[in-house]
Order: sequence, then structure tokens, then C-alpha cells
Amino acid sequence: VLRAVRAHLPAGGRLLDVGCGSGDVPAFLQARLPGPLLAVGVDVKALHLRAAPPSVRRVVADVRRLPFPDRAFDVVTASLFLHHFAEADLPAILAGLHRLARRALVVNDLHRARAAYLFGRAAFPLLFRSRVSVEDGLLSIRRGFRADELRAAFKRAGLPAVTVRREFPYRLLVVAANRRVGGSLLAGPSDARRDDR
Repeated sequence: VLRAVRAHLPAGGRLLDVGCGSGDVPAFLQARLPGPLLAVGVDVKALHLRAAPPSVRRVVADVRRLPFPDRAFDVVTASLFLHHFAEADLPAILAGLHRLARRALVVNDLHRARAAYLFGRAAFPLLFRSRVSVEDGLLSIRRGFRADELRAAFKRAGLPAVTVRREFPYRLLVVAANRRVGGSLLAGPSDARRDDR
């Protein structure tokens, strides 16, 4: 996520992280990117946001009704967030997030794979005390994405030119970058498809 955000975020830029929970991702990016960075974290649960560091501006809101104007941020991120939604909801969510980004929408989510699920079944009971945490972790893996599924969701959102890359261990990183052509803003390069198998 850091490399993808760094490639699109100018010094002194504006970052929005949706589904931010306790603000770990925006705080991490603030600590590693140059210059002052305005980082806004959005979560639907105020309880999660209470744990966010003071450097992250906290906003309680639903991703379907975000209180920001179009292109209000240079980069919009969503980390380990989209798998919580039904497939039918994804295009509207992605289109809405992309409208808020002047430069790029960066999505990091789970890559659904049998090996990850088997590892979770063996390891989660040893790592988590709560059966609820074990079951939730396994459900998240099952609700993760294949690269072609995420690419299709972006396409249905009107964003066909995205970069999809597998990341270690079982993650997918998708970047929908914007570029200017003759004063108009377009979704980024048509040759952006990369090998994701």
C-alpha cells in the first residue's frame, strides 16, 4: 500500500482511508510519507475511531453516503474493507470512492485461496482466544477475492483500466489511477493490466 500511495500522493497531500477502524493505515502512511499529510479516516463505528491517533482526522460515516465533495482527496484507500460487502454493492462503492480521488483509488484486500484458508483453520485457534475471532477470520478469507473478480467489480464501476497485483502473503492490491487528457480526468492507462495469477 505504501508504494502505491507514494506514487500518487504529492507532498502535503490529502488522503482518505475508508473503513479505517482505529486508523492504523493512515497513521502508518503519515509516519512514512514526506511532508505534512492530511489524513482523514472514515469508519461507520465511532467506537473504532476513538482509538485512532490524534493526527488522523476522524469522521463517522457510511461509505455509501460520504460527506465529501468530488475530488476532495489526492488518494483514497480502502484496506481489508471491500470483502465485507455483497458483490452487488461493490460497483457503487468503488465508483463513489473513485469520484473522491484526484489522483488514485488504492484498494488492498484479501486474495481468496485454499492454502490461506487451510492455514487459518490450523493457526487461528492457536492465535485467537475467542471462537468468534476464529470464525470471523475464516469467513473473511472465504469472502476474499480472486483477481478477476476484483477487476470485474472495478469494470462494473466504470473503471476498466486498473492495475491488479498480488501481494504477499494473500493480498490483492488494485490501483485505479487518474490521468489528465486535454483538461479532462480519465481513469488511468489502458495498458494497466498486469499478471495476477
